[in-house]
Amino acid sequence: MPNAFEDDSREYLALCNDEEQYSIWPHGNAVPEGWRVVYGPESREKVVGHIDRVWTDMRPKSLRHAQAGHEDVPA
Repeated sequence: MPNAFEDDSREYLALCNDEEQYSIWPHGNAVPEGWRVVYGPESREKVVGHIDRVWTDMRPKSLRHAQAGHEDVPA
């Protein structure tokens, strides 16, 4: 049985969390709490391509804000 995250015959979703981190997710599986669908369902190749295009800074949102000197970052 192929790995559900690497099966090119399935459709996938791109998920994003509040820290603006992304994940590929098999379509039809329950979306984990704290994540939302931002793209798909589409082929694995298209979802990975979408994530590659939009997730250009791997740092979590809170770290980006802290490093930019924003005061509104939770401790």
